[in-house]
Amino acid sequence: MNSAIHLKRAALSDVDAIAQLAHTIWHAHYPQIIGMEQVRFMLEKMYHPNVLAQHISDGPQEFYIIQSASEALGFIALEPNEQGGLYLQKLYVIPEKHRQGIGAGALSAAIAQYPKAQTIRLQVNRQNHTAINFYFKHGFTIERVADFDIGEGYFMNDFVMIKHIR
Repeated sequence: MNSAIHLKRAALSDVDAIAQLAHTIWHAHYPQIIGMEQVRFMLEKMYHPNVLAQHISDGPQEFYIIQSASEALGFIALEPNEQGGLYLQKLYVIPEKHRQGIGAGALSAAIAQYPKAQTIRLQVNRQNHTAINFYFKHGFTIERVADFDIGEGYFMNDFVMIKHIR
């Protein structure tokens, strides 16, 4: 794990930085998995600055910037629930920083933010082998297969994965 990694709770002033990180990361990673049209659709639906501002202001997702010193390396969003679980909504690291322990450090730091959490779940595209292998390496298992209609003829064809924390 990269010990220089820390999470900075996102504020409204971070909306543009998160949107730019999402744009960079998604354009580098997802066109070969879901195609450029769906990438554009999902960026507009989930990472438009107005959408991000609403999430940061109103929840339920809690956004964090992944940092080393003052450099933004990615972002993470978590959603706690009343049943003692967390939902990892987002975990993205800029491509040139992959395989340096940043994702692992961010995941550990995020889980540490919620000492009472018993489980953590997430969704990952079934064709995103890099991410699936990352989650396997960090103790997640596939809980189920699910397809989510996100509108305009697009679907998220995902695995729902789970990790028992405590």
